[in-house]
Amino acid sequence: MAAVVAQSRFIFGLRTGVKNGLCFCDEETLVFPSGNSCVCYNTVQRSQRFISAGTAVFATTPSRGVRGSFQGEFYNIGKHQEPPFSPADFSLPPQIDRMLYIGMSVFTANSAAFVYNKAGALSLYITDDMIPQGSPFRLNTKTFGIFIPQIAKQFPGLMMKLLVKTVKDPIITFQPNNVTVQATATVTAYAIQPNATLAPLFVLNLHEQGRKRKVLTAGDMLVQEFVCMAFSPDSKYLIGQAGGPEWMLIFWLWEKHKVLATVKTTSSNNPVTQVSFNPYNNMQLCVIGSGVFKLFRYSEGAIKQSSFAKVESINFLCHAWMSEERVIAGTDTGRLLVFEYGDLRREVKATSKAVQGQSDRQVEMKKMTDSDVDESPAVPRITAILSYSKGFVCSVGPGTVCLFEKTEEDSYRKSREVKIPPCRNDLNPAECQEVYTMCISPAEETLAISTDRGQLYGVSLSSVDMNKEEQLHFEFLSQPFHSDSITGLSICIRKPLVATSSLDRSVHIWNYETKVLELYKEFQEEAHSVALHPTGLFILVGFSDKLRLMNLVIDDIRAFKEFTVRSCQECAFSHGGHLFAAVSGNIIHIYSVTSFENILSLKGHNGKVRGIKWSLDDSRLVSCGMDGAVYQWNTQTGKRESESILKSCSYTGVAFSADCKTILAVGTDLTLKEIQDCQVLKEVPADEVAHTALAVSHSGRVVFTGTASGTIRAIKYPLPIQKDWIVYQAHCGPVTKMAITYDEQFLLTVSEDGCLLVWTVIDKEGRRLKSNTQIVHTEEILVTKSDLEEKSQNMLELKMRLEELQMESEYQLRLRDMNHNEKLKELSDKFSQQIELLKTTQQSMKTEMEKQSRENQENSVEVAMKHSKELKDLESSCSQKLIVEHEKYQDLQQKYERMQKEYERQLKSAEEHKTQALECLTQQCESKLQEKTQLLAQCQGDAQQQIRTFKEIIKQTEETEEEMINDIQIKYEKKLFTEKEINTNLKGENAILTQKFYGLQRQIDDRCTDITKLKQERQRLLELIRSLESDIEDLKRQISGHEKTGQDKDNTISGLKKKNQELEKLKFVLEFQLSELKKQTEPQRDDIEEKKERIRQLEEALFQTEKSNTQLQLTVSDLRLKLKTRDKEMHKEMQKVTDLETHLQRLRSDLHNCVSFIQDPKKLKDSVKRIYTKYVQQTDEVEKSSLDDDIQKTFRKHCDHLEETITSLKNKLALSAEEHEKVYVKIMKENMTLITEINELRKELHLLRTQVKDYKVQLAALKKKKSHPNPEEGAPKEPKQKDIRSPQPPSADF
Repeated sequence: MAAVVAQSRFIFGLRTGVKNGLCFCDEETLVFPSGNSCVCYNTVQRSQRFISAGTAVFATTPSRGVRGSFQGEFYNIGKHQEPPFSPADFSLPPQIDRMLYIGMSVFTANSAAFVYNKAGALSLYITDDMIPQGSPFRLNTKTFGIFIPQIAKQFPGLMMKLLVKTVKDPIITFQPNNVTVQATATVTAYAIQPNATLAPLFVLNLHEQGRKRKVLTAGDMLVQEFVCMAFSPDSKYLIGQAGGPEWMLIFWLWEKHKVLATVKTTSSNNPVTQVSFNPYNNMQLCVIGSGVFKLFRYSEGAIKQSSFAKVESINFLCHAWMSEERVIAGTDTGRLLVFEYGDLRREVKATSKAVQGQSDRQVEMKKMTDSDVDESPAVPRITAILSYSKGFVCSVGPGTVCLFEKTEEDSYRKSREVKIPPCRNDLNPAECQEVYTMCISPAEETLAISTDRGQLYGVSLSSVDMNKEEQLHFEFLSQPFHSDSITGLSICIRKPLVATSSLDRSVHIWNYETKVLELYKEFQEEAHSVALHPTGLFILVGFSDKLRLMNLVIDDIRAFKEFTVRSCQECAFSHGGHLFAAVSGNIIHIYSVTSFENILSLKGHNGKVRGIKWSLDDSRLVSCGMDGAVYQWNTQTGKRESESILKSCSYTGVAFSADCKTILAVGTDLTLKEIQDCQVLKEVPADEVAHTALAVSHSGRVVFTGTASGTIRAIKYPLPIQKDWIVYQAHCGPVTKMAITYDEQFLLTVSEDGCLLVWTVIDKEGRRLKSNTQIVHTEEILVTKSDLEEKSQNMLELKMRLEELQMESEYQLRLRDMNHNEKLKELSDKFSQQIELLKTTQQSMKTEMEKQSRENQENSVEVAMKHSKELKDLESSCSQKLIVEHEKYQDLQQKYERMQKEYERQLKSAEEHKTQALECLTQQCESKLQEKTQLLAQCQGDAQQQIRTFKEIIKQTEETEEEMINDIQIKYEKKLFTEKEINTNLKGENAILTQKFYGLQRQIDDRCTDITKLKQERQRLLELIRSLESDIEDLKRQISGHEKTGQDKDNTISGLKKKNQELEKLKFVLEFQLSELKKQTEPQRDDIEEKKERIRQLEEALFQTEKSNTQLQLTVSDLRLKLKTRDKEMHKEMQKVTDLETHLQRLRSDLHNCVSFIQDPKKLKDSVKRIYTKYVQQTDEVEKSSLDDDIQKTFRKHCDHLEETITSLKNKLALSAEEHEKVYVKIMKENMTLITEINELRKELHLLRTQVKDYKVQLAALKKKKSHPNPEEGAPKEPKQKDIRSPQPPSADF
C-alpha cells in the first residue's frame, strides 16, 4: 500500500442531471451533488464536508433531531485536524416526562477515537501483573512455548510483555440497546531479558471483519435505475420510482430497510418525472409525468390509487403540495394547474400578477385535448415548484423565478420576480440557464437554485430585501463553475493558483489555498488547453484556430500575443519560464517566451499528441500520442534521445519520475508503464478500468492516476509488481487532467463532469508531507497603467463626491434646523401672543362684570331705601297706596329681572359677534396667505426655470472655459515639452563639449609639459652656447696668441659642429610641434564659434519664454479684474439682502404693533392698510430677492469654481515660471562656465602664441649667431687642411 494518501479538501463544480439535487441542512449548510460525492457546503464559513456516493437521485430526511453542525467534537488542542467524516443528523425520543436528556452522537464518539488514535493514545502494555494470580495462563515464554515452540527454545524461562496498539481509527456505531466498536489493532509480544531489554517475538494482526454497508433493494425485482426518490415527513418511509420498462414505485420502511409495497405507476410511453409524499399525511403519495397525475394512498399493506385525473395530453414537469388536499403542478407549456383532491380546479397564470380563474367553485371536468393545450399562452416551461409558508415559488422560463403569495380569496398572485443577473459578456447569457432545482432554508430567509449549466445561485427572502422596489437578482452561492468538460489544468510555482479551461468557452483561475475563484473569462471559442507561467502572471490558452499568450491582470485576462498554432490540444511552460511547448496535431512547437520565435518543431508522431512534460532542468521533453509512441526529446538540439512504441496502446498521459531518469505513461491498454532507455522497466498489472491521467510526486514517494470511471488511485513508488493501490471516489466522469503542487501539499484533479477537486496530500499518520524545496508564494499582480489611473481617478472622484455630499448634507441639515427653529419660534411667539390676548380680554370682561354687578347692587339699595321711606310716609295715609306700591314694586322687580336677562343676552351676543369677527379675520388672513403661497409657488417655478437657464448658461460657460483652459494647458505643455527636449539636447551637447574640452585640456597640459621641457632644454642649450661662445672667444684669443694649440682648437671646433647639428635637429622638431599645435587649435576655434552661436539661440529661446510668461501674466491680471468685478456685484447683492432683512424686521415690528389693535377693528384695519401701502412693493422685492437667493448661490458656486480654476492656473504658472527660472539659471550657469572656459582657452592660446613668437625670435637669433661665425671658422679650416697635408710649416713658423 502507498505510504501517502489523499484526503478531499474542496470541490469546485456541480453535478447536473440529478433530481432534487439541492437542499438545506440548516440555515447555513447547503447539500448538493458534485463529482461522485454529496457536498455539505457552509455558505458563511465557505467550508465543505464530503459524503462519498455515486448520486443520480438525491433525497434528504426532514427529521427534526439534532443537526450535524450542533453536535460535539473532540479535537487536539495543539494541532486541530478535521476528521475524515461528517456529522449526521440524529433524532431524540419524543418523551416529555423527564427534566434532562443527555444524547451522545456517533460523530462525537468517532471524533474522540480519531483524535486519540492520531495522538497515539490508543495503545496499552499488558504485563503478567495484570493477570489474576489464580489463572493458569501466565505471560512467560514457557506458556507461549506450547503454541510456538521456538520461543521456549530461544528465550527459556523469561517473562513477556504484550503491546496492543490500534492501526486504523476505530469505528463506533450506535444501535438500539447495542454499541459496536470496530477496530484494527496489532499485538506485539516482547521477551523481557535479564538486562531489562525487550526482544520482539512476534506480531499478531487483529483485523476487523469485513462488514458490508446495508443496501436497499427492490425485493425480487431487478431495477436498473431510480428516476426519483423522496422521504416521508417523519423520515420513517422512503419511496423510489424505478425506471423503465416496469416503472414500479417501491415503498420502504426506512428504519428496517424493508419493502412494504410496490405498484406500477405508468407505462414506457408516459415516463414519470417526480414523486413526493404529502407533507401533512405520510400515507399519501403524488406521482407526475408525461400524461400522468396520480395520487396514491398506502393502506393495509398495499398502495392504492385515489384519484383518476384525465390529463393524457399534458406533460407535467414538477409539482408541490400546498395543503393536505391541494397540489400545484407545472407543465412544459408554462401552465400552473391547481388540483384539489386529485381533480383539476383552476389554472394560475404565471405571466400575470393576479390569478385568473375561479376561486372555490369546482370546474366542470372535461378531457383535455391538444387543442386545449395550444390555446394556452406560449410561456416557457415550468421546471421547478417549491411551496413555503406565504405561497409558492416556481421557475417561469429560463433564468426567471416568480414568488406567488396566497390571497384572502384563496387564490394566488405574483408578488415578486427574481432573475439570474446577466453575465459580463453576451457569449453565454445567464437568461438561457434553466432552473433545475430549488430549495428554501428552514427559516425561509434564503432561496437557493441550481441550473442546467451547473451553477448555484441564491437570493435573500428577508422582509428588508423583499420590500425593495428594484429588481431582485440571484447571486452566486459559491463561485461560477464550469458547465462542460474541463480540458486543461495547469499550476504555477510562485502563486497558489490553478488554471482550468473547458469546452464551455471559459478559462478559470482558482486559488486552491483560499478556495476562491480569482479570475474567469469567457471566449468566443472552446478552450482546448491551458498553461500557467511559473510566475503566475501569464497564461497560454489553446483554441481551434490559434494559441494566445495573455496577461493575468488584476480583474481580467488580456491577450497580448497570438501564435498560429491550430487546434492546440496541449501546451506547457518550461520550469524556468523562458520556453513553452505547444502541440498542433502531431507536431510539437517550442517557442521562446522572450522573443516569441519558433525555436524548434519536433516531428515524429504519426498520431495526435495527447501529453507533454518538461524535465526539471528543461533540457528534455517527453511526449506521448495516440500512435502508441513515447518520445524523449532534447530541447536544445531537437533530436530524439529515446523512444518507446507500442501500436496496440493509445497513450493518454505521460510524466517524468522524480529524478527524471524514467518515464511513466498510461494509456488504453489499462496499465501503468515505467520506461527507461527505450525499454519498459515495470508494468503495473491491468484492471477493468483504464488509466486516463497521472501525476508524480516531486519526492518520488507516490504516483496518482485518474481513471475512466472518475476514481483516483494512489500507487506507491517504486511501482509494485501486483495490484496494490488505494482507490478514492472522486468524479462521475473520466479524469482528464491532474497535477500535484510544487510543495506537495495538494493534488488537483479535473474531469469531464466539469468539476475541479482539491485533495490534501498527507501520510498515513495525518501529517502534511515535507517538501525538499521551500516555495515562497508571492502576492504581486499585473495592473495596467490605464486601469490604475482610472481606479485612482475614480477613487478621487468618489472621495470628492463623498466630501461634497457630506458638505451638502450638513448644509441641508443646518438649513432644516434653522427653518425648524424659526418656525418653532414663530409659532411659540404667535401662541404666546394669542394667550396674552385671551388673558387680557378675559380680565377686561371680569372687571366689566364686577362693575356692572356693583352698579346693580347700588341701584337696588337706593331703590329699597326710597321705597322704605315712601312706605313709612304712606303707611299712615292709606293701605291702598301701599298695595299699589307693592304691585309697582313687583312690576319693577320683574322689569329688573327682564333687564338683567336682556343684559346677559346682549353680553352673549357681543361675545358671539366677537368670535364671528375673529373667524372672519382669520379666514381673510388665511385667504391672503393662500394667495401669497400661490404667488410664492409661481415665483418659485419662475425662479427654478431661471435657475435651469442659468445652470445651462453656467454649464456652457464652464465647458467653453474648460475647453479654453485645456487648449492653453495643451499649448503650454507642448512648449514645455519642446523646451525640455531643447534642454536635454543642450545638456547632451554640453556634456560632449565638456568631454572634448577636458580632452583638449589634457592635450594642452601635455603640450605645456613638453614646451616646459623644451624651454629647459633650450635654456640648457643657450647656456651651453654661451659657454661655447666664451670658449670660442678664448680659443680665438689662444689661436691668435698661440698657434701651437691648433690641434686642441680643431678638436673643440669638431665638437661644436656636432652640437650645431644637434641644435638643428631640435629646431626641426620644434617647428614640427608648432605646426601640429596650430592644426589642433584651429578646430577648437571652430567649436568655440559654434558654442557662441548656440548660446545666442538659447538666449533667443529664453526671450521667447519670457514673452510667453508676460502674456500669461496679462491673462492672469484680466482674470483678476473679472474676479474683482464679480466681487463688487456680490457685495451689491449682499447689500440688497441686508436692506431686505432690515425691511423684514421693520415689518415684523409694525405687525407686532398692529396686533395690539386686535380689539379695535377700525384701527386694526387702518394699521393693516398702512402696512400694506408701506411694504407691499418692498415685500415683492423681498420675494424676488428670496427667489434670487438660489441664483446667487449658483453664482457663488460658479465664482468659487472660477477662483479654483484661476488658482490652479496660477499654481501651474508659478510652477512653469519656477521651472523656466531653474532652466534659465542652469543655462546661464552653463554659459558662464563655457565663457570662463573659452576665456581660459583664449588666454592659453595667447600665451602659446607669445611663446611661439619667442621661440621664433630665439630661433632667428640662433640662426643669426650661427651665420656670423662662419667666415671666422673658414680661416682655421684652411690651416687645418694645410696642417693635415704638410705639418712641417707650422712648426717652422712657430
